[in-house]
Amino acid sequence: MQQEPTVHIRSPHVHAKRERKRVEILHAALRAFRDKGYHATTLGDIADHVGVRKTALYHYFPDKQSILYACHRESLAELDRIIKDTREFTTASEKLAYVIREHVRVMTDTLEGSPLAFEVTALPKARQVELIEGRDRYERAVRKIIEQGMKRGEFRAHDAKIAVFAILGAINWIARWYRAEGPVHAPELGGLKKRR
Repeated sequence: MQQEPTVHIRSPHVHAKRERKRVEILHAALRAFRDKGYHATTLGDIADHVGVRKTALYHYFPDKQSILYACHRESLAELDRIIKDTREFTTASEKLAYVIREHVRVMTDTLEGSPLAFEVTALPKARQVELIEGRDRYERAVRKIIEQGMKRGEFRAHDAKIAVFAILGAINWIARWYRAEGPVHAPELGGLKKRR
């Protein structure tokens, strides 16, 4: 008689614990990528940042490339959330201010100041295409906010595409110079103090 395969059902507690460790690994990787660059970072460097042996990482990710991909997906999910949250605001000015402030927060807090946006080419072509499509979707959404502001007279009429490139270029470049321990903090970079 053939034996039924064993099905392992994780409890919510075990699942939550595993997810916390996964997020911890991603943040450790981002710090390592920031400090040494993606290509010079080893799995051992990431493990050192987490405080575990390198072999422990394999319970969560098969390789460094998978960690990079997961970091990109997390950041895109944050950007999608930012755009959804702009629905709470009435004016294009409020929406754009929120986008800038939150995108800066993603760069400095979520991505730990890591130059992740510059490392897409380290991934396989299919994953590059997926991530670039996500970034393009975000860029179009920000451009739409600017175009809306121009139509309503909130912003001076100009080329919305160039304006978006300038804004996103400035925000993405933060990864090249920002350090959390430095004199300037995320709310100041975003141009506004955090709401109380």
